[in-house]
Amino acid sequence: MLRVSLREISAALKEGQVSPTELCQRCLSFIKATKFLNAYITIAEETALKQAEESEKRYRRGQIFGDLDGIPVAVKDNFSTAGIETTCASNMLKGYIPPYNATVVQKLLDQGAVLLGKTNLDEFAMGSGSTDGIFGPVRNPWSYSRQYRDKCVQNSHTENEDSNWLITGGSSGGSAAAVSSFTCFAALGSDTGGSTRNPAAHCGVVGLKPTYGLISRHGLIPLVNSMDVPGILTRCVDDAAIVLGVLAGHDPKDSTTVQDPFKPFELTSYIDASKLCIGIPKEYHAPGLSSETLALWSKAADLFENAGAKVIEVSLPHTRYSIICYHVLCTAEVASNMARFDGLEYGHRSSMDKSTEVMYAATRREGFNDVVRGRILSGNYFLLKQNYENYFIKAQKVRRLIANDFVNVFRSGIDVLLTPTTLSDTIPYVEFIKEDNRTRSAQDDIFTQAANMAGLPAITVPTALSAKGLPIGLQFIGRAFQEKQLLTVAKWFEKQVNFPMIQLPGIMDHGHTVCHHQKSAFFS
Repeated sequence: MLRVSLREISAALKEGQVSPTELCQRCLSFIKATKFLNAYITIAEETALKQAEESEKRYRRGQIFGDLDGIPVAVKDNFSTAGIETTCASNMLKGYIPPYNATVVQKLLDQGAVLLGKTNLDEFAMGSGSTDGIFGPVRNPWSYSRQYRDKCVQNSHTENEDSNWLITGGSSGGSAAAVSSFTCFAALGSDTGGSTRNPAAHCGVVGLKPTYGLISRHGLIPLVNSMDVPGILTRCVDDAAIVLGVLAGHDPKDSTTVQDPFKPFELTSYIDASKLCIGIPKEYHAPGLSSETLALWSKAADLFENAGAKVIEVSLPHTRYSIICYHVLCTAEVASNMARFDGLEYGHRSSMDKSTEVMYAATRREGFNDVVRGRILSGNYFLLKQNYENYFIKAQKVRRLIANDFVNVFRSGIDVLLTPTTLSDTIPYVEFIKEDNRTRSAQDDIFTQAANMAGLPAITVPTALSAKGLPIGLQFIGRAFQEKQLLTVAKWFEKQVNFPMIQLPGIMDHGHTVCHHQKSAFFS
Protein backbone atom coordinates (compact mmCIF):
# COMPACT_ATOMS: atom_id res chain seq x y z
CA MET A 1 0.00 0.00 0.00
CA LEU A 2 1.12 3.52 -0.74
CA ARG A 3 -0.63 4.80 2.37
CA VAL A 4 1.80 3.28 4.87
CA SER A 5 4.73 5.08 6.50
CA LEU A 6 8.31 5.12 5.24
CA ARG A 7 9.37 2.87 8.10
CA GLU A 8 6.60 0.36 7.31
CA ILE A 9 7.34 0.22 3.58
CA SER A 10 11.05 -0.14 4.35
CA ALA A 11 10.24 -3.17 6.52
CA ALA A 12 8.06 -4.60 3.73
CA LEU A 13 10.91 -4.23 1.25
CA LYS A 14 13.31 -6.02 3.62
CA GLU A 15 10.83 -8.85 4.16
CA GLY A 16 10.30 -9.28 0.42
CA GLN A 17 6.60 -8.41 0.57
CA VAL A 18 7.13 -5.91 -2.23
CA SER A 19 10.00 -5.19 -4.60
CA PRO A 20 11.60 -1.76 -5.20
CA THR A 21 10.62 -1.94 -8.87
CA GLU A 22 6.99 -2.71 -8.11
CA LEU A 23 6.87 0.05 -5.53
CA CYS A 24 8.39 2.54 -7.97
CA GLN A 25 5.92 1.53 -10.70
CA ARG A 26 3.05 1.96 -8.27
CA CYS A 27 4.16 5.48 -7.35
CA LEU A 28 4.75 6.49 -10.97
CA SER A 29 1.28 5.24 -11.91
CA PHE A 30 -0.23 7.18 -9.06
CA ILE A 31 1.65 10.35 -10.04
CA LYS A 32 -0.01 10.06 -13.46
CA ALA A 33 -3.40 9.43 -11.86
CA THR A 34 -3.04 12.59 -9.74
CA LYS A 35 -1.51 14.74 -12.49
CA PHE A 36 -4.33 17.30 -12.08
CA LEU A 37 -2.85 18.25 -8.66
CA ASN A 38 0.14 19.71 -10.58
CA ALA A 39 2.45 18.59 -7.75
CA TYR A 40 5.31 17.61 -10.09
CA ILE A 41 7.13 19.69 -12.67
CA THR A 42 9.38 16.88 -13.93
CA ILE A 43 8.79 13.12 -13.61
CA ALA A 44 12.09 11.24 -13.90
CA GLU A 45 10.46 7.93 -14.83
CA GLU A 46 13.36 6.32 -16.68
CA THR A 47 15.92 7.33 -14.05
CA ALA A 48 13.65 6.21 -11.20
CA LEU A 49 13.07 2.76 -12.71
CA LYS A 50 16.82 2.28 -13.20
CA GLN A 51 17.45 3.26 -9.57
CA ALA A 52 14.71 0.84 -8.45
CA GLU A 53 16.28 -1.97 -10.48
CA GLU A 54 19.68 -1.33 -8.86
CA SER A 55 18.01 -1.34 -5.45
CA GLU A 56 16.32 -4.64 -6.26
CA LYS A 57 19.70 -6.20 -7.07
CA ARG A 58 21.04 -5.05 -3.67
CA TYR A 59 18.05 -6.61 -1.90
CA ARG A 60 18.64 -9.91 -3.71
CA ARG A 61 22.31 -9.86 -2.64
CA GLY A 62 21.43 -8.84 0.92
CA GLN A 63 23.59 -5.73 0.63
CA ILE A 64 21.14 -2.87 1.04
CA PHE A 65 22.40 0.61 1.93
CA GLY A 66 19.90 1.35 4.71
CA ASP A 67 16.29 2.18 5.54
CA LEU A 68 15.89 4.41 2.48
CA ASP A 69 17.02 1.80 -0.05
CA GLY A 70 14.28 1.45 -2.67
CA ILE A 71 12.10 4.15 -1.10
CA PRO A 72 10.46 6.54 -3.64
CA VAL A 73 11.10 10.20 -2.81
CA ALA A 74 10.52 13.59 -4.47
CA VAL A 75 12.60 16.76 -4.44
CA LYS A 76 11.54 20.40 -4.74
CA ASP A 77 12.61 21.91 -8.05
CA ASN A 78 15.06 24.37 -6.51
CA PHE A 79 17.56 21.62 -5.60
CA SER A 80 20.17 20.84 -8.26
CA THR A 81 19.82 17.35 -9.76
CA ALA A 82 22.45 16.09 -12.18
CA GLY A 83 20.93 15.30 -15.56
CA ILE A 84 17.42 16.35 -14.49
CA GLU A 85 16.03 19.77 -15.38
CA THR A 86 15.98 22.22 -12.47
CA THR A 87 13.78 25.25 -13.13
CA CYS A 88 12.80 26.92 -9.83
CA ALA A 89 9.43 27.22 -11.65
CA SER A 90 10.89 30.19 -13.56
CA ASN A 91 11.42 31.09 -17.20
CA MET A 92 14.89 32.17 -16.13
CA LEU A 93 15.99 28.56 -15.55
CA LYS A 94 13.62 26.68 -17.86
CA GLY A 95 15.72 24.09 -19.66
CA TYR A 96 18.64 24.33 -17.21
CA ILE A 97 20.16 20.90 -16.43
CA PRO A 98 22.69 21.02 -13.58
CA PRO A 99 25.96 19.07 -13.89
CA TYR A 100 25.89 18.04 -10.21
CA ASN A 101 23.57 16.99 -7.40
CA ALA A 102 22.79 19.06 -4.33
CA THR A 103 24.44 17.46 -1.30
CA VAL A 104 21.08 16.45 0.20
CA VAL A 105 20.01 14.85 -3.09
CA GLN A 106 23.31 12.98 -3.33
CA LYS A 107 22.94 11.73 0.25
CA LEU A 108 19.48 10.34 -0.56
CA LEU A 109 20.79 8.61 -3.68
CA ASP A 110 23.80 7.25 -1.79
CA GLN A 111 21.35 5.55 0.57
CA GLY A 112 19.51 3.95 -2.35
CA ALA A 113 16.45 6.24 -2.42
CA VAL A 114 14.55 6.33 -5.73
CA LEU A 115 14.08 9.87 -7.09
CA LEU A 116 10.68 10.05 -8.76
CA GLY A 117 10.85 13.67 -9.88
CA LYS A 118 10.97 17.40 -9.11
CA THR A 119 8.06 19.11 -7.37
CA ASN A 120 6.28 22.38 -8.08
CA LEU A 121 6.75 25.63 -6.16
CA ASP A 122 6.36 29.41 -6.25
CA GLU A 123 8.90 30.95 -8.63
CA PHE A 124 12.32 30.87 -6.94
CA ALA A 125 10.45 29.84 -3.75
CA MET A 126 9.03 33.36 -3.32
CA GLY A 127 5.49 32.89 -2.07
CA SER A 128 3.23 31.15 0.42
CA GLY A 129 0.69 29.47 -1.84
CA SER A 130 2.60 27.57 -4.54
CA THR A 131 0.54 29.56 -7.01
CA ASP A 132 3.11 31.83 -8.67
CA GLY A 133 5.31 29.46 -10.69
CA ILE A 134 5.31 29.31 -14.50
CA PHE A 135 3.89 25.77 -14.44
CA GLY A 136 0.69 26.85 -12.68
CA PRO A 137 -0.61 26.47 -9.13
CA VAL A 138 -0.53 23.28 -7.06
CA ARG A 139 -3.87 21.89 -5.91
CA ASN A 140 -4.25 20.64 -2.36
CA PRO A 141 -5.19 16.92 -2.27
CA TRP A 142 -7.61 17.72 0.54
CA SER A 143 -9.75 19.54 -2.06
CA TYR A 144 -10.79 16.05 -3.21
CA SER A 145 -10.93 14.33 0.18
CA ARG A 146 -14.06 12.68 1.49
CA GLN A 147 -13.69 14.70 4.72
CA TYR A 148 -13.84 18.06 2.89
CA ARG A 149 -16.41 17.04 0.27
CA ASP A 150 -18.83 15.74 2.90
CA LYS A 151 -18.63 19.05 4.78
CA CYS A 152 -19.19 20.97 1.52
CA VAL A 153 -22.38 19.01 0.88
CA GLN A 154 -23.56 19.53 4.47
CA ASN A 155 -22.98 23.26 4.16
CA SER A 156 -24.63 23.38 0.73
CA HIS A 157 -21.45 24.54 -0.96
CA THR A 158 -21.03 23.86 -4.65
CA GLU A 159 -18.64 21.10 -5.63
CA ASN A 160 -17.28 22.84 -8.71
CA GLU A 161 -13.70 21.61 -8.73
CA ASP A 162 -12.53 24.38 -11.02
CA SER A 163 -13.51 27.09 -8.56
CA ASN A 164 -13.45 25.45 -5.13
CA TRP A 165 -10.10 23.68 -5.10
CA LEU A 166 -7.78 24.65 -2.27
CA ILE A 167 -4.21 25.93 -2.19
CA THR A 168 -1.41 23.87 -0.65
CA GLY A 169 0.45 26.75 0.95
CA GLY A 170 4.02 27.42 -0.07
CA SER A 171 6.47 27.62 -1.35
CA SER A 172 7.08 23.84 -1.06
CA GLY A 173 3.48 23.05 -2.01
CA GLY A 174 4.38 20.47 -4.62
CA SER A 175 6.40 18.44 -2.12
CA ALA A 176 3.62 18.65 0.49
CA ALA A 177 0.98 17.60 -2.04
CA ALA A 178 3.18 14.73 -3.26
CA VAL A 179 3.50 13.29 0.26
CA SER A 180 -0.13 13.97 1.17
CA SER A 181 -1.47 12.29 -1.99
CA PHE A 182 0.64 9.12 -1.46
CA THR A 183 2.77 9.51 -4.60
CA CYS A 184 6.00 9.31 -2.54
CA PHE A 185 7.03 8.49 1.02
CA ALA A 186 9.16 11.56 1.73
CA ALA A 187 9.99 14.79 -0.05
CA LEU A 188 12.49 17.60 0.24
CA GLY A 189 11.36 21.20 0.48
CA SER A 190 13.23 24.37 1.34
CA ASP A 191 12.41 26.54 4.33
CA THR A 192 13.38 30.23 4.38
CA GLY A 193 10.51 31.66 6.40
CA GLY A 194 8.17 28.71 6.73
CA SER A 195 8.08 27.29 3.20
CA THR A 196 8.14 23.68 4.43
CA ARG A 197 6.00 24.04 7.55
CA ASN A 198 3.26 26.18 5.97
CA PRO A 199 2.29 23.71 3.19
CA ALA A 200 2.80 20.76 5.55
CA ALA A 201 0.17 22.25 7.88
CA HIS A 202 -2.26 22.89 5.01
CA CYS A 203 -1.77 19.41 3.50
CA GLY A 204 -1.94 17.43 6.74
CA VAL A 205 1.65 16.14 6.77
CA VAL A 206 4.71 16.58 8.98
CA GLY A 207 7.09 19.39 8.01
CA LEU A 208 10.52 19.67 9.65
CA LYS A 209 12.85 22.67 9.44
CA PRO A 210 16.17 21.59 11.01
CA THR A 211 18.60 23.87 12.83
CA TYR A 212 20.49 26.20 10.48
CA GLY A 213 23.86 24.59 9.75
CA LEU A 214 22.79 21.00 10.49
CA ILE A 215 22.04 20.15 6.84
CA SER A 216 24.06 21.28 3.81
CA ARG A 217 22.66 23.97 1.53
CA HIS A 218 25.11 23.13 -1.27
CA GLY A 219 23.09 22.78 -4.48
CA LEU A 220 20.00 24.46 -3.05
CA ILE A 221 19.49 27.44 -5.36
CA PRO A 222 19.63 30.25 -2.80
CA LEU A 223 16.89 32.64 -1.82
CA VAL A 224 18.14 33.99 1.51
CA ASN A 225 21.52 32.46 2.37
CA SER A 226 21.37 33.30 6.06
CA MET A 227 17.96 31.62 6.55
CA ASP A 228 17.56 28.92 3.88
CA VAL A 229 17.39 25.36 5.23
CA PRO A 230 16.49 22.14 3.37
CA GLY A 231 13.19 20.94 4.83
CA ILE A 232 11.77 17.43 5.20
CA LEU A 233 8.15 16.44 4.51
CA THR A 234 6.81 13.04 5.60
CA ARG A 235 3.59 11.45 6.78
CA CYS A 236 4.77 10.95 10.37
CA VAL A 237 7.41 12.24 12.78
CA ASP A 238 9.31 8.94 12.84
CA ASP A 239 9.85 9.16 9.09
CA ALA A 240 11.18 12.71 9.40
CA ALA A 241 13.75 11.45 11.93
CA ILE A 242 14.87 8.72 9.50
CA VAL A 243 15.40 11.20 6.66
CA LEU A 244 17.12 13.68 8.99
CA GLY A 245 19.55 10.96 10.03
CA VAL A 246 20.58 10.54 6.39
CA LEU A 247 20.84 14.23 5.50
CA ALA A 248 22.43 15.81 8.58
CA GLY A 249 26.15 16.35 9.03
CA HIS A 250 29.08 18.50 7.96
CA ASP A 251 29.62 19.19 4.27
CA PRO A 252 32.99 20.62 3.14
CA LYS A 253 31.12 22.23 0.23
CA ASP A 254 29.02 24.33 2.65
CA SER A 255 31.01 26.35 5.17
CA THR A 256 27.85 27.10 7.18
CA THR A 257 27.42 23.45 8.22
CA VAL A 258 28.66 22.66 11.70
CA GLN A 259 31.81 20.58 12.17
CA ASP A 260 30.40 18.42 14.98
CA PRO A 261 29.53 14.88 13.82
CA PHE A 262 25.81 14.08 13.76
CA LYS A 263 24.65 10.78 15.20
CA PRO A 264 21.35 9.50 13.77
CA PHE A 265 18.80 8.65 16.45
CA GLU A 266 15.68 6.56 16.94
CA LEU A 267 12.71 8.13 18.65
CA THR A 268 11.33 6.46 21.76
CA SER A 269 7.61 5.78 22.05
CA TYR A 270 7.50 6.93 25.67
CA ILE A 271 8.49 10.18 27.33
CA ASP A 272 8.16 11.27 30.93
CA ALA A 273 5.91 14.28 30.44
CA SER A 274 6.43 15.37 34.04
CA LYS A 275 10.00 16.34 33.13
CA LEU A 276 8.88 18.53 30.22
CA CYS A 277 8.43 22.29 30.30
CA ILE A 278 6.35 23.63 27.40
CA GLY A 279 6.36 27.34 26.59
CA ILE A 280 3.34 29.15 25.14
CA PRO A 281 4.47 32.49 23.59
CA LYS A 282 1.79 35.06 24.32
CA GLU A 283 2.80 37.17 21.29
CA TYR A 284 1.68 34.36 18.97
CA HIS A 285 -1.92 35.17 19.86
CA ALA A 286 -1.87 37.29 16.71
CA PRO A 287 -4.58 39.27 14.89
CA GLY A 288 -6.26 37.07 12.30
CA LEU A 289 -5.74 33.84 14.25
CA SER A 290 -8.88 31.78 13.67
CA SER A 291 -10.98 30.74 16.65
CA GLU A 292 -10.58 27.08 15.64
CA THR A 293 -6.78 27.28 15.59
CA LEU A 294 -6.77 29.16 18.90
CA ALA A 295 -9.01 26.53 20.50
CA LEU A 296 -6.81 23.74 19.16
CA TRP A 297 -3.68 25.46 20.46
CA SER A 298 -5.30 25.75 23.90
CA LYS A 299 -6.38 22.07 23.85
CA ALA A 300 -2.85 21.02 22.93
CA ALA A 301 -1.46 22.95 25.90
CA ASP A 302 -4.05 21.24 28.14
CA LEU A 303 -3.02 17.87 26.73
CA PHE A 304 0.56 18.40 27.88
CA GLU A 305 -0.54 19.78 31.23
CA ASN A 306 -2.86 16.83 31.88
CA ALA A 307 0.01 14.48 31.08
CA GLY A 308 2.08 16.08 33.85
CA ALA A 309 4.14 18.58 31.87
CA LYS A 310 4.70 22.10 33.12
CA VAL A 311 3.04 24.55 30.70
CA ILE A 312 4.11 28.17 31.06
CA GLU A 313 3.15 31.34 29.21
CA VAL A 314 6.34 33.03 28.00
CA SER A 315 7.16 36.27 26.24
CA LEU A 316 9.11 36.83 23.02
CA PRO A 317 8.80 40.63 23.12
CA HIS A 318 10.33 41.41 19.72
CA THR A 319 8.00 39.04 17.84
CA ARG A 320 5.84 41.96 16.70
CA TYR A 321 8.74 43.35 14.70
CA SER A 322 9.79 40.03 13.22
CA ILE A 323 7.71 39.91 10.03
CA ILE A 324 8.82 43.42 8.99
CA CYS A 325 12.42 42.64 9.88
CA TYR A 326 12.19 39.38 7.93
CA HIS A 327 10.95 41.07 4.76
CA VAL A 328 13.69 43.70 4.80
CA LEU A 329 16.42 41.09 5.21
CA CYS A 330 14.75 38.65 2.83
CA THR A 331 14.43 41.12 -0.06
CA ALA A 332 17.95 42.45 0.49
CA GLU A 333 19.46 38.98 0.18
CA VAL A 334 17.13 38.15 -2.74
CA ALA A 335 18.41 41.20 -4.62
CA SER A 336 21.97 40.00 -4.09
CA ASN A 337 21.28 36.37 -5.04
CA MET A 338 19.24 37.17 -8.14
CA ALA A 339 22.08 39.33 -9.55
CA ARG A 340 23.73 36.15 -10.88
CA PHE A 341 20.93 35.65 -13.42
CA ASP A 342 22.23 38.03 -16.09
CA GLY A 343 21.82 35.95 -19.24
CA LEU A 344 25.55 35.48 -19.73
CA GLU A 345 26.52 32.23 -17.99
CA TYR A 346 23.40 30.07 -17.73
CA GLY A 347 19.64 30.24 -17.89
CA HIS A 348 17.50 32.40 -20.14
CA ARG A 349 19.12 34.96 -22.44
CA SER A 350 17.10 37.58 -24.30
CA SER A 351 17.50 38.00 -28.03
CA MET A 352 17.57 41.78 -27.55
CA ASP A 353 21.27 42.48 -27.84
CA LYS A 354 21.69 46.12 -28.88
CA SER A 355 23.98 46.50 -25.90
CA THR A 356 24.98 44.57 -22.77
CA GLU A 357 22.73 46.77 -20.64
CA VAL A 358 19.73 46.20 -22.94
CA MET A 359 20.35 42.44 -22.91
CA TYR A 360 20.61 42.42 -19.08
CA ALA A 361 17.35 44.33 -18.67
CA ALA A 362 15.43 42.31 -21.26
CA THR A 363 16.69 38.99 -19.90
CA ARG A 364 15.57 39.78 -16.38
CA ARG A 365 12.25 41.22 -17.52
CA GLU A 366 11.50 38.09 -19.56
CA GLY A 367 12.96 35.62 -17.07
CA PHE A 368 11.47 36.80 -13.76
CA ASN A 369 7.82 37.23 -12.85
CA ASP A 370 6.40 40.32 -11.13
CA VAL A 371 6.88 38.86 -7.65
CA VAL A 372 10.59 38.20 -8.12
CA ARG A 373 11.19 41.56 -9.81
CA GLY A 374 9.30 43.31 -7.00
CA ARG A 375 11.46 41.69 -4.31
CA ILE A 376 14.63 42.56 -6.21
CA LEU A 377 13.45 46.17 -6.46
CA SER A 378 12.64 46.34 -2.73
CA GLY A 379 15.92 44.71 -1.75
CA ASN A 380 18.01 47.05 -3.86
CA TYR A 381 16.14 49.99 -2.33
CA PHE A 382 17.01 48.82 1.19
CA LEU A 383 20.65 48.36 0.15
CA LEU A 384 21.08 51.82 -1.36
CA LYS A 385 23.86 53.79 0.33
CA GLN A 386 21.41 56.32 1.77
CA ASN A 387 19.09 53.56 3.09
CA TYR A 388 21.55 50.87 4.20
CA GLU A 389 21.89 52.04 7.83
CA ASN A 390 18.21 52.81 8.31
CA TYR A 391 16.89 49.55 6.88
CA PHE A 392 19.37 46.68 6.44
CA ILE A 393 21.61 47.36 9.46
CA LYS A 394 18.63 48.19 11.69
CA ALA A 395 16.88 44.97 10.61
CA GLN A 396 20.02 42.97 11.43
CA LYS A 397 20.05 44.47 14.92
CA VAL A 398 16.38 43.59 15.41
CA ARG A 399 17.11 40.07 14.16
CA ARG A 400 19.68 39.72 16.95
CA LEU A 401 17.07 40.85 19.50
CA ILE A 402 14.59 38.28 18.15
CA ALA A 403 17.21 35.52 18.41
CA ASN A 404 18.06 36.65 21.97
CA ASP A 405 14.38 36.38 22.93
CA PHE A 406 14.51 32.66 22.15
CA VAL A 407 17.84 32.26 23.98
CA ASN A 408 16.38 33.86 27.10
CA VAL A 409 13.25 31.70 27.00
CA PHE A 410 15.19 28.46 26.64
CA ARG A 411 17.63 29.52 29.37
CA SER A 412 14.66 29.96 31.69
CA GLY A 413 14.05 26.20 31.57
CA ILE A 414 11.65 25.87 28.62
CA ASP A 415 12.28 22.70 26.59
CA VAL A 416 10.00 23.31 23.61
CA LEU A 417 7.71 26.11 22.43
CA LEU A 418 4.20 25.27 21.23
CA THR A 419 2.64 27.67 18.68
CA PRO A 420 0.21 27.72 15.76
CA THR A 421 1.76 27.10 12.32
CA THR A 422 -0.76 29.08 10.28
CA LEU A 423 -3.56 31.52 11.06
CA SER A 424 -6.25 29.07 9.89
CA ASP A 425 -6.86 26.06 7.67
CA THR A 426 -6.30 26.44 3.93
CA ILE A 427 -8.55 28.45 1.62
CA PRO A 428 -9.80 28.18 -1.99
CA TYR A 429 -7.48 29.45 -4.72
CA VAL A 430 -10.02 32.06 -5.84
CA GLU A 431 -9.93 33.58 -2.35
CA PHE A 432 -6.14 33.38 -2.05
CA ILE A 433 -5.43 35.37 -5.22
CA LYS A 434 -7.56 38.31 -4.07
CA GLU A 435 -4.52 39.45 -2.06
CA ASP A 436 -1.12 40.18 -3.58
CA ASN A 437 1.89 37.91 -2.95
CA ARG A 438 3.59 40.20 -0.44
CA THR A 439 0.45 40.61 1.68
CA ARG A 440 -0.20 36.88 1.68
CA SER A 441 3.41 36.08 2.59
CA ALA A 442 3.28 38.53 5.51
CA GLN A 443 0.12 36.84 6.80
CA ASP A 444 1.20 33.26 6.21
CA ASP A 445 4.76 33.55 7.56
CA ILE A 446 3.73 35.27 10.79
CA PHE A 447 4.32 32.22 13.05
CA THR A 448 7.14 30.56 11.14
CA GLN A 449 9.78 33.08 10.01
CA ALA A 450 11.12 33.90 13.50
CA ALA A 451 12.57 30.38 13.80
CA ASN A 452 14.49 30.97 10.57
CA MET A 453 15.88 34.29 11.77
CA ALA A 454 17.00 32.63 15.01
CA GLY A 455 18.27 29.51 13.21
CA LEU A 456 16.21 27.18 15.42
CA PRO A 457 14.66 23.79 14.58
CA ALA A 458 10.88 23.70 14.19
CA ILE A 459 8.35 21.08 13.18
CA THR A 460 4.67 21.22 12.32
CA VAL A 461 2.48 18.26 13.24
CA PRO A 462 -1.03 17.73 11.78
CA THR A 463 -3.33 18.00 14.75
CA ALA A 464 -7.03 17.97 13.85
CA LEU A 465 -9.58 18.71 11.14
CA SER A 466 -11.40 22.02 11.07
CA ALA A 467 -15.18 22.35 10.83
CA LYS A 468 -14.66 22.31 7.05
CA GLY A 469 -12.87 18.96 7.24
CA LEU A 470 -9.43 20.47 6.53
CA PRO A 471 -6.10 19.97 8.37
CA ILE A 472 -4.83 22.30 11.05
CA GLY A 473 -1.25 21.87 12.23
CA LEU A 474 0.58 23.09 15.32
CA GLN A 475 4.25 23.99 15.50
CA PHE A 476 6.95 23.01 17.98
CA ILE A 477 10.13 25.11 18.17
CA GLY A 478 13.16 23.61 19.90
CA ARG A 479 16.62 24.54 21.10
CA ALA A 480 19.38 24.77 18.49
CA PHE A 481 20.73 21.32 17.52
CA GLN A 482 18.31 19.59 19.89
CA GLU A 483 16.36 17.84 17.13
CA LYS A 484 16.11 14.61 19.11
CA GLN A 485 14.27 16.29 21.98
CA LEU A 486 12.07 18.27 19.58
CA LEU A 487 11.09 15.23 17.51
CA THR A 488 10.53 13.08 20.61
CA VAL A 489 8.00 15.61 21.92
CA ALA A 490 6.43 15.92 18.47
CA LYS A 491 6.09 12.13 18.18
CA TRP A 492 4.42 11.90 21.60
CA PHE A 493 1.99 14.65 20.59
CA GLU A 494 1.33 13.00 17.21
CA LYS A 495 0.39 9.78 18.98
CA GLN A 496 -1.99 11.57 21.35
CA VAL A 497 -3.91 13.51 18.67
CA ASN A 498 -4.14 10.55 16.24
CA PHE A 499 -4.72 12.74 13.16
CA PRO A 500 -7.01 11.05 10.59
CA MET A 501 -5.55 9.94 7.27
CA ILE A 502 -6.80 11.69 4.15
CA GLN A 503 -9.49 9.74 2.31
CA LEU A 504 -9.29 10.06 -1.48
CA PRO A 505 -11.92 7.56 -2.65
CA GLY A 506 -12.08 8.34 -6.37
CA ILE A 507 -8.38 9.05 -6.71
CA MET A 508 -7.25 5.99 -4.76
CA ASP A 509 -9.55 3.80 -6.86
CA HIS A 510 -8.14 5.35 -10.03
CA GLY A 511 -4.60 4.91 -8.72
CA HIS A 512 -5.19 1.20 -8.30
CA THR A 513 -6.87 0.66 -11.67
CA VAL A 514 -4.17 2.41 -13.72
CA CYS A 515 -1.50 0.01 -12.42
CA HIS A 516 -1.47 -3.24 -14.32
CA HIS A 517 1.63 -4.74 -12.75
CA GLN A 518 1.41 -7.97 -10.79
CA LYS A 519 0.13 -7.38 -7.27
CA SER A 520 2.22 -8.47 -4.32
CA ALA A 521 0.89 -9.84 -1.05
CA PHE A 522 1.71 -6.53 0.61
CA PHE A 523 -0.44 -4.45 -1.79
CA SER A 524 -3.37 -6.86 -1.55
